[in-house]
Amino acid sequence: MKKIIAPSLLSADLAFLYRDIEMLNNSDADWFHIDIMDSSFVSNISFGGLFLQYVKKYASKPIDVHLMIFQPERYIKQFKQCGADHIHIHYEACLHLNRTICSIKENGMKVGVALNPHTPIILLKDLIKYIDFVLLMSVNPGFSGQKFIIQTYKKLKEAKDLISKEQSSALIEIDGGINLDNYSVLFKHGADILVSGSSIFSASNPTTIIKKMKSVY
Repeated sequence: MKKIIAPSLLSADLAFLYRDIEMLNNSDADWFHIDIMDSSFVSNISFGGLFLQYVKKYASKPIDVHLMIFQPERYIKQFKQCGADHIHIHYEACLHLNRTICSIKENGMKVGVALNPHTPIILLKDLIKYIDFVLLMSVNPGFSGQKFIIQTYKKLKEAKDLISKEQSSALIEIDGGINLDNYSVLFKHGADILVSGSSIFSASNPTTIIKKMKSVY
């Protein structure tokens, strides 16, 4: 399995969004990562369906959508219609998790379950065979530019052990505080997908940072 880099558009320059989309299209990045926030599950407000539609119009790579919202089941069909290829829902924000996972799959998308830094991996035991991704938050959700939480390395190992024990094919995605100091360690410890925002978009040459992150293996 190749290692995947999914730049987060939360850190893009929205005044020059088309420029940044084209930059990612022409880079070694694998996916576009889009954070949807509702000012309720997290205190920030970010993007919605119209933003996703615009990105999908110009993006040439899969769209990885992270729903940081309560009751995500209300919006599954909408985000499918707007262009989502994958949808991540939060364990902490979804009352009927199994039903929502099934709904995402029935709508033709891959599904991930996201866990906040304090949420134990073991809670996914009964679901791990039915999901495509485990999204580990390595910062507290809601804002870009936060410092990486060291406890994530322990959770990464626990996630790998659970996937192996339950014979799941789920991939592990890490989101938050990813930079040139920790990306290679995360990949070497078993992460499959890294979401990086600030360290890519704040660089003078973002494509060089992406290329370096892709060169671990």
